[in-house]
Amino acid sequence: MIALIVLAVVALFVLVALARTIRIVPQARAGVVERFGRYSRTLNPGLAIVVPFVDRVRRLVDLREQVVSFQPQPVITEDNLVVNIDTVIYFSVTDAKAATYEIANPVDAIDMLSVTTLRNVIGGMTLEETLTSRDSINDQLRGTLDDATGKWGIRVHRVELKAVDPPPSIKDTMEKQMRADREKRAAILQAEGIKQAAILTAEGEKQAAILKAEGQKQAAILAAEGQSKAIKTVFEAIHEGNPDPALLAYQYLQVLPQIAQGDSNKVWVIPSELTRALGGLSERVMPSPPPPPEKPKPSS
Repeated sequence: MIALIVLAVVALFVLVALARTIRIVPQARAGVVERFGRYSRTLNPGLAIVVPFVDRVRRLVDLREQVVSFQPQPVITEDNLVVNIDTVIYFSVTDAKAATYEIANPVDAIDMLSVTTLRNVIGGMTLEETLTSRDSINDQLRGTLDDATGKWGIRVHRVELKAVDPPPSIKDTMEKQMRADREKRAAILQAEGIKQAAILTAEGEKQAAILKAEGQKQAAILAAEGQSKAIKTVFEAIHEGNPDPALLAYQYLQVLPQIAQGDSNKVWVIPSELTRALGGLSERVMPSPPPPPEKPKPSS
C-alpha cells in the first residue's frame, strides 16, 4: 500500500515536472524566461523546453500591432483657444525583454507621452492650422513617440487625430462663416450660370440670324436663277417657233379674262398691239371680198 502511494506521488511529480518543462508558445507571442529571478532568455513561437522549478516563464508578450484610443485631452492653441483632441495610436512590441523590464505599464506611458507631445505641438499652432494640418501633427507625434518608446522595445507605427473639437462659440462662428462662404459661392455660381446662359443665347440668336440670312440669300439666288432659266426657255421657244401675228393675237385673247378677274379691276387698258393683232387675226379669219369686176369699156 505504501509502495502504491509512493509510486502515485512519483508519477504526479513526473507529470508536474513534464508540464513545467514543456512549453508551447503561440504564433505572434514571446515568452520571457527568468532563472532564479533573473532574465535568462526569450522563447520564440513553437515548442520550448525549460528547466522545471528553476526557470519561470512570465506572462506571454503580444507581438501583434495594437490599437489604443485615448480619451479627449484639452489643449491650448497659440491663439489661446482650448480644443479637445482625442488620439488613436498604433504600436507593436519589437523587443519582449525591453517591454517587460524597461517599462511597467507601456499603455499608460504612451498615453501620458502623447498628451505632453500633443500639447507641445498644438501650442505652436493656431486653431485654423490645427484643423487643416492633421497630417503634419500626426507625423510630429509619431516621430516623437517612436523615439521615446524605442528603448521600451515598442515601435509606434501611426498616430491619428480622431477628432478636434473647438469650443461651442467657435463652432457657431465657424458654421456662420462656412454658411456665408457657401451662400457666396452659390451666388457666384448662379451669376456665372446666368452670364453663360445669356452668352449662349446671344450666340444662338446670332447663328440663327446668320443661317436665316444665308437661307434667304440662297433662296433669292435660286429663285432668280429659276426665273432667268424660265425666261430664257420661253424666249428660245418663242424664237424657235417663229410665231406670226395671228398666234400672238390668240394668246392675247386667252390672257384677257385673267386680266379682267378681280373686284378691283374696274378699269383696265388694252395695249395698242392687241388691237393690231386682232385686226390681223380678223383678216385671216374673214378674208376680204374680191374686188368687183371691171366694166367693159365702150368701143370707140
